[in-house]
Amino acid sequence: MSRSEQDAAIAEFMRNKGITRCPTACAVPTHAAVSDADRVALQDYNAAKEAARLERSKNYQLFAA
Repeated sequence: MSRSEQDAAIAEFMRNKGITRCPTACAVPTHAAVSDADRVALQDYNAAKEAARLERSKNYQLFAA
């Protein structure tokens, strides 16, 4: 697969999946300036992840008792 074909395949995948920003750019500390929208998106992601973790924990405790 040539570089241009690879770039086209990645661009198509991103369009089809609705990806708007690089997930790794939001997941690790950086020295770059991060936009407020990206900070909010990361906070929302972390809150949803924590809520899902708490829900799984609560369900586990119900079945473990």
